[in-house]
Amino acid sequence: MKDRPAKGVPPPPATYINAQNAITGLRGRDLISTLRSVSRHGLRHPLYTAKHMLALGGQLGRVLLGDTPHHPGPRDERFNDPTWSQNPFYRRGLQAYLSWQKQTRQWIDGSQLSHDDRARAHFLFSLINDALAPSNSLLNPLAVKELFNTGGLSLLRGLNHLLDDLRHNDGMPRQVNREAFEVGKTLATTPGAVVFRNELLELIQYKPMSEKQYARPLLVVPPQINKFYIFDLSPHNSFVQYMLKNGLQVFMISWRNPDPRHREWGLSSYVQALEEATNACRAISGSRDVNLMGACAGGLTMAALQGHLHAKRQLRRVHCATYLVSLLDSQFDSPASLFIDEQTLEAAKRRSYQHGVLDGREMARVFAWMRPNDLVWNYWINNYLLGKSPPAFDILYWNNDSTRLPAALHGDLLDFYKHNPLAHAAGLEVCGTPIDLQKVTLDSFTVGGENDHITPWDAVYRSTLLLGGERRFLLANSGHIQSIINPPGNPKAWFMENPKLSSDPRAWFYDAQQVDGSWWPTWLEWIQKRSGAQRETLSTLGTPNYPPMDPAPGTYVLVR
Repeated sequence: MKDRPAKGVPPPPATYINAQNAITGLRGRDLISTLRSVSRHGLRHPLYTAKHMLALGGQLGRVLLGDTPHHPGPRDERFNDPTWSQNPFYRRGLQAYLSWQKQTRQWIDGSQLSHDDRARAHFLFSLINDALAPSNSLLNPLAVKELFNTGGLSLLRGLNHLLDDLRHNDGMPRQVNREAFEVGKTLATTPGAVVFRNELLELIQYKPMSEKQYARPLLVVPPQINKFYIFDLSPHNSFVQYMLKNGLQVFMISWRNPDPRHREWGLSSYVQALEEATNACRAISGSRDVNLMGACAGGLTMAALQGHLHAKRQLRRVHCATYLVSLLDSQFDSPASLFIDEQTLEAAKRRSYQHGVLDGREMARVFAWMRPNDLVWNYWINNYLLGKSPPAFDILYWNNDSTRLPAALHGDLLDFYKHNPLAHAAGLEVCGTPIDLQKVTLDSFTVGGENDHITPWDAVYRSTLLLGGERRFLLANSGHIQSIINPPGNPKAWFMENPKLSSDPRAWFYDAQQVDGSWWPTWLEWIQKRSGAQRETLSTLGTPNYPPMDPAPGTYVLVR
């Protein structure tokens, strides 16, 4: 079972890289510049460098004599094989690697580099040290055993996988067996139909799965950066089916995957399209207002829509809002963010406008380097050293089914991270109207992820404080995706809650209580109270004005 954080100790940052880096990108020249800075510092302070080299030499001497002064981290699974501790050769190799890691960290911590330069150096050397891990070589005991067990076939299969990835996957090891799933047949199989379509989105209405149904519908707004079926993967973990079986009317936005023709689609374009879908949802359900649920960038779009409706005095069209791992307050620090300056931002904008879109594969590569041991080197070992095919895992299939961002929206998101406009009234203008979230006085429910490496939980918490109305915040014990896909029955699931929202995330965490199980039932109770009266279920989809078109999951989701 995953360890729970110590009482009163907020979870540490899950990673050096976050969502801002994913849409901005990391330039190789910036990493090289940091390496040069570190090298120059070492040459300018030879006595300091020599001191740490002597310390490293002393530790290596102890290692050669059979001492084991270091231990891998408790969650580091790279060296779980008993060979790393029992075989003298492997034990010494691992200890030498851990000694090097320790001395590089201590050298950087004690150097005279500026605070920002030290942070950049730690980030760079974390990537270097992860790459240099002895587990990534052909001498990995798992690879050696597989080589003998297969009579050398594992090496041939691994080489074939490597060549295939170099040709067809931009040189990155594949994370999933793409032949194992098909959208609409093995994933996103909940029955429904497209009942509205505009240039940017399809609106899917799902067939009821309960005898009675709440009158007020729930409209789900997924992120533009990924496809919607994260909410409807396999039946056992489908959030859509969970909601339907508990009497909710569920409508889903399916964003179109843009191409260079759509380079001018910005945040205002998406808010306008979402407003049209909201009106269609109200007309089909017969309800004067809807409940909204948004995830990640979908939450930002949803919040902008509410601010826009308030400015038009039409906020009555929305009853309440649920935010899942969504950033509205974009002020957070990470070492990788220190690589982002005005020149980097302008280069990123220029690059996407030249191409018309930001390719999802570029973002996927940066996302992978957020957790290289889990998302890069783990598959390097499995695919190349062991010669095995990547696993068949529905979440990883969805994660690799990436979409593109139109250049205008990419630019809007870059400006959002740069200026943090929602933190003050009228800082953001959408569809010609200024946005003031404090005046959006609707009930809201927000979920953050303890180990979220894309939208850090403390920034998600601060985003909650930007909203008006009655606010509720939960902290799930998972990362960015697993925080959402959190069905009941998982014995490892738990979340933290504190009804008193202080201005400091750490103060909130200190007094929060741990609750075993998934947060889904807690949210369900909250949303049912805000979903109106129950009525007999209507089995028909759409209306004469909004007739059913294509069956779910629609057509936009199939575009690559």
